[in-house]
Amino acid sequence: MSHTYTPPEFTIGIEEEYLLVDLASRQLAVDPPEALFNACAKALPNQVTHEFLRAQIEIGTPVCDSIGVAREHLLRSRNQLSELAASYGLGIIAASTHPFAHWYEQTHTPLERYDNLAEDLQGVARRLLTCGMHVHIGIADSDLRIDLMNQVSYFLPHLLALSTSSPFWGGEDTGLNSYRLSVFNELPRTGLPHRFTSAADYERHVRTLVESGVIKDASMIWWDIRPSLRYPTLEMRITDVCTRLDDAATLAALYLATLHMLYRLRLRNQRWREYSPMLIQENRWRAQRYGIDRGLIDFGQSRIVGFPTLVDEWLELIAEDAQALGCEREVRQATAIVQRGTSAHHQRTAYQTALAKGHTPRESLKSVVDGLLATTIEG
Repeated sequence: MSHTYTPPEFTIGIEEEYLLVDLASRQLAVDPPEALFNACAKALPNQVTHEFLRAQIEIGTPVCDSIGVAREHLLRSRNQLSELAASYGLGIIAASTHPFAHWYEQTHTPLERYDNLAEDLQGVARRLLTCGMHVHIGIADSDLRIDLMNQVSYFLPHLLALSTSSPFWGGEDTGLNSYRLSVFNELPRTGLPHRFTSAADYERHVRTLVESGVIKDASMIWWDIRPSLRYPTLEMRITDVCTRLDDAATLAALYLATLHMLYRLRLRNQRWREYSPMLIQENRWRAQRYGIDRGLIDFGQSRIVGFPTLVDEWLELIAEDAQALGCEREVRQATAIVQRGTSAHHQRTAYQTALAKGHTPRESLKSVVDGLLATTIEG
């Protein structure tokens, strides 16, 4: 007998991690005042939390019924955090790495969970000077979450490529558009998810790790996408945090509409072909290295297809779903990202422009931070 899935809710929640920057030096705020976090928590109740490093702050939207509503929450959060931080001489940047900060100068947040992570992961954890964006889509049926996770993994490199915002690390251009992923990949239980036949299959694997004492719970599985432990959602985690707010809304809309498309196919007794993780991993690397610049592999044709073509095909595939979800404008903005570039492109351009004006490399990196500060709150 086939399983009858509970229809998904397709509600949305978005989490963004920001870096706190000293407005005078443009350097990271290694030990920002706790009063700032308290003020942010008061202004945005139940939406602001500490992250692993003291120089980070995380916000999360409430459960939203549309991309437009989620975007408004993100806009309000970015603006309020920026205003509150400014009163302490600080600013926020939505970028997955800081252009010239060094990980070994940072301190982790003194909370039990983070103390345990620091002890367990040692040098790997100390290098975690990275920020990301996580998008939760409401899917109450646990078996359906697993089924859709298996299928949507194909599109994860596409999402990553459109989000890249971490070309610099420790004052150097890494040559990658998403160096964040290289840092994050050093952790255990990261990368593409394993394939599971059912929710019970997934839970058996998690139970083995929990009962053996390796992890406390499933929240310590940090795959590119995972069934959330806290919420009845499928949580996409592969993307860099987007400096432009509109780009964040576009990435969330693409993920939402793609899941809706996969569920629509299921209702027609169809499904997306599940390709080997080895092949998807190759596209994941291409997205990490080149972003939108060099295209991804079309596995059916066994050739690399340019990103403008990939986006056009993707938008055609999800057009019906974007219309049903009321996010047509947001998904169409993917073409604008391809045309003007991601945050990684704009950071490199700002750096090279400053150098061409005669600024030193350090001064040029500070100009990159200035651009990130402005764009984070401009949308």
